[in-house]
Amino acid sequence: MAKFVTAEEAVSKIANGSVIATSGFVGAIVPEHVLKALQHSFLEKGTPRDLTVMFAAGQGDGKEGGLNHFGEEGLLRCIVGGHYNLSPRVGKLIMENKIEAYNFPQGTMSQWFREIAGRRPGTITKVGLDTFVDPRVEGGRLNEKTPAERVEVLELGGEEWLWYKPCKLDVALIRGTTADEDGNILMNEEIGTGEALAIAEAVHACGGIVIVQVKKIAQRGTLDPKEVKVPGVIVDYIVESPAEDHRMTWDYEYNPAFNGDLYVPLDSLDPLPLNNRKIIARRCAMELIPDAVVNLGIGMPEGVSAIAAEEGITSMTLTTEAGTIGGVPAGGNNFGASTNAQAILDQPYQFDFYDGGGIDLAILGLAEADQKGNINVSKFGGRVAGCGGFINITQNAKKLIYCGTFTAGGLKEEVKDGKLVITSEGKSKKFKEQVEQITFSGAYALSVGQPVLYVTERAVFRLTAEGLELIEVAPGIDVEKDVLAYMDFKPIVKDVKLMDARIFKDEPMGLEV
Repeated sequence: MAKFVTAEEAVSKIANGSVIATSGFVGAIVPEHVLKALQHSFLEKGTPRDLTVMFAAGQGDGKEGGLNHFGEEGLLRCIVGGHYNLSPRVGKLIMENKIEAYNFPQGTMSQWFREIAGRRPGTITKVGLDTFVDPRVEGGRLNEKTPAERVEVLELGGEEWLWYKPCKLDVALIRGTTADEDGNILMNEEIGTGEALAIAEAVHACGGIVIVQVKKIAQRGTLDPKEVKVPGVIVDYIVESPAEDHRMTWDYEYNPAFNGDLYVPLDSLDPLPLNNRKIIARRCAMELIPDAVVNLGIGMPEGVSAIAAEEGITSMTLTTEAGTIGGVPAGGNNFGASTNAQAILDQPYQFDFYDGGGIDLAILGLAEADQKGNINVSKFGGRVAGCGGFINITQNAKKLIYCGTFTAGGLKEEVKDGKLVITSEGKSKKFKEQVEQITFSGAYALSVGQPVLYVTERAVFRLTAEGLELIEVAPGIDVEKDVLAYMDFKPIVKDVKLMDARIFKDEPMGLEV
């Protein structure tokens, strides 16, 4: 039977050198109260120390929360995870070669926990082939201090696969909403269930200890068994958390629209102003097809859902890596949640759906592209961001669109008389001769026949066997002066058309999908 303990008592059970698995998605499902206690114990007592942390989704607030609590020199020995952009304190240790560090695809990590739970030999998948995760490229290693290979190329049935190797897990740090006296866990006031069950089962299978943070305690026998997400038979310790350390997301203590307790009207959204973000979102929205299952990345791609609402397009289903299907995905500190979701899956099963080709169209950010069509969103000089679910999604979606402004750093533009006018050019080029890190492989996309577009506010490219081809430019844009002059390579230029004039008018486009 699970024991009810304080956060400090729970942390005292963690031995030096332990391998820890943590749950969470941005600020959701993060056991913040326990993580704070772990950091405090290290700073006050020097234990636990030399930990290895394994996680799937990005967990943090970009400051001090989430995985940032591990950002103390000596506390960590190694970290293996999906996304680091929200945990800059850990990122600093990585870039300074203070710890060993690996970046693997978020979905593959969540599935990896499930494989360890069943004592299977890790995860065997095509996800990551030809990217920086492939051991023939970088093997997912993030710095010089990281020597060992955790992924290997296998040949099965005449095809190449990546084998993400298993390892023993000692401690699970996960979060739920309510625990009864037998340790059964509900997650009904979270944005979803994430990979909490997979982590708990994996650690239990390894003979480790499972620690669960909750905000409510219920009497034995009062929980609906159909709603129990983690059974008490695999839970060792339960920590009751104060409300401030158990927010549904970083922005909300609790939002009933994020877990299906309340459905809210969505017809009150204000239209986007006519700027480069709207131009890009409109051009992407023109690629929508009826009844498509769609994944939108965070940032620029989020504008597509606003355009769909503005144009009255309802024949698409939006999804998030956190497990939501349907509804309207939230952004920023609430990313991973969806308002009015139709269904919420465990994260490993959501990525089974993604890896199995369930996404008809993925619209993701364009941070850096090169002449071969490769995309980098994971590592830039002096900073590690991580791939998150990007590789799972981009290698398996039926169609891909990368979108973002053509340059970055001080870019200013406006629309006048239906034409795009650049008033101040960005200082940084995004179209490089070679990207710093291959998060998406153009060659792999070509090998599987995947159509790929690259959409900016002034130019649209497509991936071909010969490289990137310029196919459209915005009205008012000079190809030589405004496009080619700000690229480190020359794309294929054959039959360049003007982008649809409706995109540059401050009125609904009349899109039909």
